[in-house]
Amino acid sequence: MTKIFVNLPTSDLERAKAFYTALGCEINPQFTDENAACVVWSEDIYFMVLTREFFATFTDKPIADPQQSLQVSSSFTCDSREEVDAIMEKALAAGGTEPKPAQDYGFMYSRDIDDPDGNSLGFLYMVPEAAEKGPEAYMAEQGAAS
Repeated sequence: MTKIFVNLPTSDLERAKAFYTALGCEINPQFTDENAACVVWSEDIYFMVLTREFFATFTDKPIADPQQSLQVSSSFTCDSREEVDAIMEKALAAGGTEPKPAQDYGFMYSRDIDDPDGNSLGFLYMVPEAAEKGPEAYMAEQGAAS
């Protein structure tokens, strides 16, 4: 498997497109119409932002209201804490909300944003050595170095 498509419901397709393009994403017009927009996050990651009505045609289950319930939170790694903060500033300026304060675990820095529909996205930076060795080993080394 080489590509990821995350389907997200929206109550306002134009607002959702504006939000994601403000984060630096592009809209693929070949897969965009009045029911859905293909948001290109990267070469391998795409969001299909679908009107709630169109989203409902893909399942017999009720569609949760992301303003009230959290079903999934997709998280993305960044190359630095500053990159996490920069994308969060763009997301907040574009109408997103930060549901809780930043989390700093020493080996990982993480912030979450809810898009205007309430869909949750996370952005995090993990110290490369912690990703390689595991957080406990990295933190133990840091404690020994202090």
